[in-house]
Amino acid sequence: MKKVRMTVCRFCGGTQFVTAMQTGYGALESTERFLGISKVYHTICRDCGSIIRSYVQNPEKLLKKKDRRKEDEA
Repeated sequence: MKKVRMTVCRFCGGTQFVTAMQTGYGALESTERFLGISKVYHTICRDCGSIIRSYVQNPEKLLKKKDRRKEDEA
């Protein structure tokens, strides 16, 4: 997964951000049966509270095992 660096909030121009993890039933689960579940993280502007970005930390968990192996080989 590529690193994404936030520098300026597009809503208020703020430059301070915090990352928070969504808890409870907010996890992402693949629509394919028996695949992994990934927690959802949000980058939030500390000045205005806008959610700037939402992402999963390990998107490869949402792939089937055979597809994970193909990605590792590439």
